[in-house]
Amino acid sequence: MESPPVTRMASHGGSSESGGSESGAEDKGCDRTRFEYFGWVYHLGTNSIGREFCHLRFLHIRGKYVMMYKRDPHENPGIKPIRRGVVGNTLMVEELGRRRVNDGDLYVLRFYNRLDEEKKGEIACATAGETRKWMEAFDQAKQQAEYELSQSSTRNRLSMEDEIDLEGHRPRVKRYAHGLKKLIRIGHGPETLLRRSSNLGRHHRPSDFMEGDAADVVEAHEWRCVRTVNGIRLFEDVSDHKAHSKTVLVKAVGVVDASPDTAFEVVLNLDRLRRYEWDALTGDLELVDSLGGHSDVVYGSYDPRYLSRWQSKRDFIFSRQWFRGQDGTYTILQFPAIHKKRPPKSGYRRIKINPSSWEIRNIRGLAGSNGDRCLVTHMLEIDSGGWFKWKLDQRSKFEKSIAYALLSQVSGLKAYISANPALTCESTTTFVDTKTSDISGPISEFEDAEVAEEFYDAIAADASSSSDDDEEEDDDAELDSKGQRVKLKNVSWAVASLALKAKKAMDCNKELDPHVDPVTINPSDFRGSMNKGKGEADSNCWTSPSGTGFKIRGKTYLKDNAKVAGGDPLLKLIAVDWFKVESSRSKVALHRKCVVQSEAGKKLPFILVVNLQVPGKPNYSLVMYYAADRPVNKNSLLGKFIDGSDTFRDARFKLIPSILQGYWMVKRAVGTKACLLGKAVTCHYFRQDNFLEIDVDIGSSSVARSIISLVLGYVTSLVVDLAILIEGREETELPEYILGTVRLNKVRLDTAVPLES
Repeated sequence: MESPPVTRMASHGGSSESGGSESGAEDKGCDRTRFEYFGWVYHLGTNSIGREFCHLRFLHIRGKYVMMYKRDPHENPGIKPIRRGVVGNTLMVEELGRRRVNDGDLYVLRFYNRLDEEKKGEIACATAGETRKWMEAFDQAKQQAEYELSQSSTRNRLSMEDEIDLEGHRPRVKRYAHGLKKLIRIGHGPETLLRRSSNLGRHHRPSDFMEGDAADVVEAHEWRCVRTVNGIRLFEDVSDHKAHSKTVLVKAVGVVDASPDTAFEVVLNLDRLRRYEWDALTGDLELVDSLGGHSDVVYGSYDPRYLSRWQSKRDFIFSRQWFRGQDGTYTILQFPAIHKKRPPKSGYRRIKINPSSWEIRNIRGLAGSNGDRCLVTHMLEIDSGGWFKWKLDQRSKFEKSIAYALLSQVSGLKAYISANPALTCESTTTFVDTKTSDISGPISEFEDAEVAEEFYDAIAADASSSSDDDEEEDDDAELDSKGQRVKLKNVSWAVASLALKAKKAMDCNKELDPHVDPVTINPSDFRGSMNKGKGEADSNCWTSPSGTGFKIRGKTYLKDNAKVAGGDPLLKLIAVDWFKVESSRSKVALHRKCVVQSEAGKKLPFILVVNLQVPGKPNYSLVMYYAADRPVNKNSLLGKFIDGSDTFRDARFKLIPSILQGYWMVKRAVGTKACLLGKAVTCHYFRQDNFLEIDVDIGSSSVARSIISLVLGYVTSLVVDLAILIEGREETELPEYILGTVRLNKVRLDTAVPLES
């Protein structure tokens, strides 16, 4: 059997930037970097007779060009790609999560054209960490395509229609018998091929984790360490709003010497023999139902004899949801559940296990060390009465509680990974710097008529995969079958924020034309379907808070990653609409009853319309209207965003969420980190007259759909702050400023009004 493939990532002209919102080459012309990514993936699709296939393939991304091989071309010089194409700026990459394929778990990426979702394809990776690296690779390719388009002459630029013309699939060779034979062989290949990992990019660069160290909002929780046990710290939430609660939040925090990808895989794995090595309580787990790529239902049992005098065994059922943020942080939510496939069992006492969450976040290694390290946090909701008794005078009972056993999972995970070096050495990736021409130069070996087809033709998961190239003798292996005041926790950060507040206000002014007198914006001239709140006791309403509760990039961010408190929003929130629609509705700014189309709206210099399209039954649209009192400076960052390309907008439009009041599990799901919306979900932009509308299709991402379904279940008890801004990446674009904010106070779904045609 052949040895596991070696995956490499090569760049030309310097190191790359990747990871979270920092990924992508900067728009600096000749200073750009050319990137190459290549490694093993699984190509998923359906062959010419409708049978599903899963082939091990070698994928190579160079600039905007993509090639797929049956073997590693570095080990087989002269081998020709079986598929190849280019990445267009309409390419979207969606993470579908984990899927069962031929008795193994793979992590799937879906590719589609945002203007025509029928044109699509899928690849899969062995680990969740790999999918993150491939998403970064395709983002680099999109930026390369956008750069080349911007450098070409107007006469030679492709129109949008030409760019999405995806005709010209490879000829189908209908050798049905051979196809069936190949399908059978899929279930009988070496098992190691299914477990094999390409592990793209273990060479981390400093820019990888520029935003991975802290939240982008001021936390309302106040954590106090109450005990240190077995190398981990135990905390309780002592914030004022929890003082009289019947439950208390506690958490265990520990540093694990492994990448977040590795720790995530260990926590998510249900294999009994592996869990026996680190999980002292819930080692006996089994999958009951898979609810999608990012959620499942799990049944478990344990023997409580070492915890109590009771002899009967316990069993439980819980559901899991997991997400990966743009900074690479993993979140796993665990809720008590019931399931018809697992009714109460004789000899067992069914219990409701504590709601809990895992957060696995990358941290920098020790000075002089290249090793990966991550911060693992396991948070639980437990009975406050029992906790305070344990903490004050009954320590022995605490150490024999289920809560303690669950918190101790972090120390077990830490020790297990330390005792298994192979877990942290799975990657055989190397990072290669080569000296070649800058990115503006051509790639002659790829620039021919045949390769100038869209990437979907090279990866499309349809019958075209059974091309004549695929019908060669196939000796490669196949797969085996807030309204409250919050104390600032960091004094130095607060002082720095105050020192820069005046400077930020001055820098903000350059976004709007200072030579034009501002118009008067009278709030009474604008009215949306959702009422504006008049006090903190109001519900089902909106207000516009200041930006001081958010952390944004400061003037020196590129040097020291320092963030400062946001100031007052640049744009004024004038109205909010809360619509109920049968299907997602775009271009609401054109509706005759829209604020933009009112007489007062037409007189405003500029309006930014943000339409959050919320999937559900029915669907909803939350539409926010932000107005400028002066014309936008065309040469400012905001001006470039308003009239720029969709690719530029996708890479810069950022939202920061903050749940001030609400169930803590919802807070963990939504998170507190800034999100580049254009990289997380599909965004459509509509520029006309005095407005720009951004239609954010939350339903375009399975992860976003999962999170929003959880949020909608608790929405009537939530107070949510949102801040929108344009990400600053150059020194001249810093410090950042808050573009607009909104506070949504306990919104009721039944008050959404129908949007007329």
